[in-house]
Amino acid sequence: MLFFFNSFAVIVLDVSTSGGGGIQPFVGTCIIAACFGVANGHVQGGMTGDLSFMCPQFIQSFFAGVAASGAITSALRFMTKAALESSQNGLRRGAMIFFSMSCFFELLCLPIVIFYRSKAASDGSLTVKADLAAGGIKSPLNSMSIDPAYIERLSTKQLLLQNIDYVMDLFLTYVVTISIVPGFLAEDTGSHSMGSWYVIVLIACSNAWDLIATYIPLIEQIKLTSRKGLLLAAISRFLLIPAFYYTAKYGDQGWMILLTSFLGLSSGYLTVCVLTEAPKGYKGPEQNALGNLLVLSLLGGIFLGGVLDWLWLIGKGW
Repeated sequence: MLFFFNSFAVIVLDVSTSGGGGIQPFVGTCIIAACFGVANGHVQGGMTGDLSFMCPQFIQSFFAGVAASGAITSALRFMTKAALESSQNGLRRGAMIFFSMSCFFELLCLPIVIFYRSKAASDGSLTVKADLAAGGIKSPLNSMSIDPAYIERLSTKQLLLQNIDYVMDLFLTYVVTISIVPGFLAEDTGSHSMGSWYVIVLIACSNAWDLIATYIPLIEQIKLTSRKGLLLAAISRFLLIPAFYYTAKYGDQGWMILLTSFLGLSSGYLTVCVLTEAPKGYKGPEQNALGNLLVLSLLGGIFLGGVLDWLWLIGKGW
């Protein structure tokens, strides 16, 4: 619902201001962007917690869906640019088409979500009990007695200390990824033979390989499960920062496409490996809490990565 209202608010803001600039539309856009962040935090945190509780392997499917949304967005951007590139206000029209389609699909998903949450309650799922109660849906589980030993769990602090390496894996992974995509790719890759299509191609490559990478851990032989190995892989990705810097300055577009593809590949792969391995060995409530904690670290990495994105512009000024 939050995603739907936010997407619709973008359209209303654009129509009411006729696409004009100024401080008020800017502040309105910032508020909507913040609300999108709130919505994303609720969805990713809640879903990852629930899926960790139900079956950690389900997380792969969820994050494959997240990656697929990025790939679909890139595909839609290709279509709108090709169709509207020569028209007046083509970028604005393309954006409105995107947000209109987003509103449609988000509205379409609401009854589907309600149906499956209710079905889960009828099947006896404990994971949605609180959500159903908040929505006014009564469940026979309210009267069921639950073993107190099952409810007791490690504290959030204890879970954090026991899984600090997993937390750092996700945090560092997304600090690197978001410090490069999309800000650096949009602002600092210079002019190339692809022209205005170049940035779109780079971001599409990152999104496409991110999607592919979420399925690689399904092959057990090449899934990274070592805690030390995952941490080392996350730290080693910092080498991508100087690699991107020197490729943008001295390399050609082929090398930049290769680097961007590897960035998306490593990000999707590490995310699924960490989130499916970390909850193993814990009781249900602990898995739920750990899933929330890991998403918090992921979103913290996204935030810091977005802030560090400015460093590219500062370096460019030097």
